[in-house]
Amino acid sequence: MMMKSILWNILICGAFLLLGSSCATLPIEPLRPGEVRLIGIHIPDVEGMIANLQYSVDLNFEADGKPEMTRTCFRWSGDGPYCYKVMNVSYGSPGTVRVPLRIPNKGSYHLEGYVFYIKDGKTLMTNVISSQVTVAR
Repeated sequence: MMMKSILWNILICGAFLLLGSSCATLPIEPLRPGEVRLIGIHIPDVEGMIANLQYSVDLNFEADGKPEMTRTCFRWSGDGPYCYKVMNVSYGSPGTVRVPLRIPNKGSYHLEGYVFYIKDGKTLMTNVISSQVTVAR
């Protein structure tokens, strides 16, 4: 009887932990009309990047409608911003903004990125997303 009680308590605690960790990945609130929210960043060969080369970077987003994306800015461990014209936008679920990104010197960096877009004639900024990047050589 005591063993069943202990197992039951462990099972319940594990369920709460699993439920709590899965809720953290859900969007906090729905998109406002015309809003763009970044949800991911994809950099090819993120662990073996070469300094002073330019890479195409994809920023995944969700949006209400098809807003005009104008430029994307990045900070390398606080240095910047370095802004680039948007090369290509693919609307979908999720959408993708493709931009060129020049890689800095060799080292490990905390890369942050955000996008400027136009809504009702005003330029707005998305949320900031980040990724750890290692420039190998």
